[in-house]
Amino acid sequence: MTSNSLRVFLELARSGSVGGAAARLHVTQPAVTAAVRALERELRTPLVARRGRGIVLTPAGEVLAGYAARVLGLLEETRDAVEEAADPERGRVRLAAVTTAGEHVLPSLIRDFRALHPGVEMSLEVGNRSLVWERLRDRGADVAIAGRPPAGLGFAGTAFRPNHLVVAGPPSMVLAREPARPASLADATWLLREEGSGTRATAEEFLTGAGIAPSTLTIGSNGAIVESVAAGLGVTLISHDAVRRAEAAGEVRVLPVRGLPLRRAWHVVTRSGDEPRGAPAMFRAFLLRASVATDP
Repeated sequence: MTSNSLRVFLELARSGSVGGAAARLHVTQPAVTAAVRALERELRTPLVARRGRGIVLTPAGEVLAGYAARVLGLLEETRDAVEEAADPERGRVRLAAVTTAGEHVLPSLIRDFRALHPGVEMSLEVGNRSLVWERLRDRGADVAIAGRPPAGLGFAGTAFRPNHLVVAGPPSMVLAREPARPASLADATWLLREEGSGTRATAEEFLTGAGIAPSTLTIGSNGAIVESVAAGLGVTLISHDAVRRAEAAGEVRVLPVRGLPLRRAWHVVTRSGDEPRGAPAMFRAFLLRASVATDP
């Protein structure tokens, strides 16, 4: 069992197909198949099974995928720790961020951090909160940027920047009364992020609390949601960070609604009891110095 075979197997597990894994790893499909077959021979158990044109993991494969993610993450941490011991300014920071933070909060912060530490290598993976917590748990990321981390998963988060959620509609939308009751928007179509998104979960809670069940449309990115709002497809509950530029350009309107904005905070999150060192520790400290911590 080698790190390369584990990496191939993990990519196969994530992509769900031999072709997808081969494309992402820039290898041939026979190479992927050979690596998986070698693991199955070594472990003496089937790890994958075919389903249609793709594959699914067997119970043994599910177990191996979890361990493979953690082993590979720990190997990367080991390499980084050794390099940083020689020169902290030549270290690496692996970031995972929820979509809104990755698209609208982190770019300028990463720019400013790199201006101070130009030798530090940085990577950023952006996805919904389910992916972010998975990467942090499995040591595929050193630091995560998201909302408040859920209890019981072994994470520690510190608020470092406000995150206010507002309702945005097309610029032509006029409310009969301002601020409007949420129920006055019951006839509007509400644009929601995909399942697993923290913003979607908050929007669903908001609508339930308001006692309304409007028609909804699922759209898988903030950018597409903002464009859809501007085009008049509906309204959305969204971070003000994600809509600020479109609002300033007159493309969307932040609607005055009672009880809003919902005051949340962006958190810098690490694994509990596993304090970051080297470059990740420098980046975490930079975030806490650069922004005003707000934890409602």
